[in-house]
Amino acid sequence: MPATTTKRQPEVTRQQLLECAFDEIYRCGFRAASLDAILRDSGVTKGALYHHFENKTALGYAVVDEVVRPWIEESWRPLVGAGDIVATALALSRNLLRERGEQVLAYGCPLNNLINEMASVDEGFRVRLESILDDWRGGLTEALREAQKRGQLRRGFDPGAAADFVIACIEGGFGLAKLRRSPQVLQSVMRGLAEYLEQLRA
Repeated sequence: MPATTTKRQPEVTRQQLLECAFDEIYRCGFRAASLDAILRDSGVTKGALYHHFENKTALGYAVVDEVVRPWIEESWRPLVGAGDIVATALALSRNLLRERGEQVLAYGCPLNNLINEMASVDEGFRVRLESILDDWRGGLTEALREAQKRGQLRRGFDPGAAADFVIACIEGGFGLAKLRRSPQVLQSVMRGLAEYLEQLRA
């Protein structure tokens, strides 16, 4: 048992660093994020930090790959293979707004924040962020196309274009809500998106 505990401790430490780094980056942005704050909040030593991550950039890349990616995937993966894609999407959006609404109003979307801050200045960030967005678009396109094949959705629209529109609505809505600090803006955008999805039904 002691050997197992010892073996798992580095994984626990690494996860603590990633979670605290995500929170710091989400609040402050990557470039303004403080390693000292991350160490303080995680309770991890500087030596342990550099054991897991060569530098701040490597930590940022890992946050994108291991925290931001799952954060985004929670918003679309349940749609793939859903029995009723529209009902699932509406329930999912309600749940995510309830769980993340306050964060979105305060800080926006972590993916969009990092795209705006880092995509034009760091290729490593750009490639990782683009991959998340491509997977989101691809997954949503697949889900819409499959729903068309099952007769749930009408055939007179392009699933790829619809996926682009949905993602743009979500990201744009989050940005507007962050700017205005207004839950009404967020709710309005989500209502509009819900009406659009309902119009896709067969």
